[in-house]
Amino acid sequence: MSEKPSLFSRFSGGVAQLTGKPATFVIAVAGILIWALTGPLFGFSETWQLVVNTGTTIITFLMVFVLQNSQNRDGKAVQAKLDELILTSEAENRFMGIEHLDETELKRLTELLREAAESEPDHALAGKVDHLIRDRRTKLKKKV
Repeated sequence: MSEKPSLFSRFSGGVAQLTGKPATFVIAVAGILIWALTGPLFGFSETWQLVVNTGTTIITFLMVFVLQNSQNRDGKAVQAKLDELILTSEAENRFMGIEHLDETELKRLTELLREAAESEPDHALAGKVDHLIRDRRTKLKKKV
């Protein structure tokens, strides 16, 4: 737990914090307005258009990686917190690791939980959840 985050993780966290502020949005809008207002000065040339196209493309491309890194770390932290809650409560431990189920399995599990919450006693749900999770673990072991 005392491991220091990597330079890129610290950088991406800082950039995510900075770019999420209203002031950053205002600065971006101001930059676009300044660019637009300089159009007549540069005769709306191809170079004038290329400046904003290139700039926004580069920024967008780099931001994808920075924000995805930040999002991945946040998701892992939330998952760890949820796992801790499961382990320290009376919740079913078998729900740990369900984030590794595929979309179809997660959808089915969500349907089972919703249906059970509406009608079935908890012990009936437990058998269905056990079956779904056991099947998935068996599939994962076969792939390895």
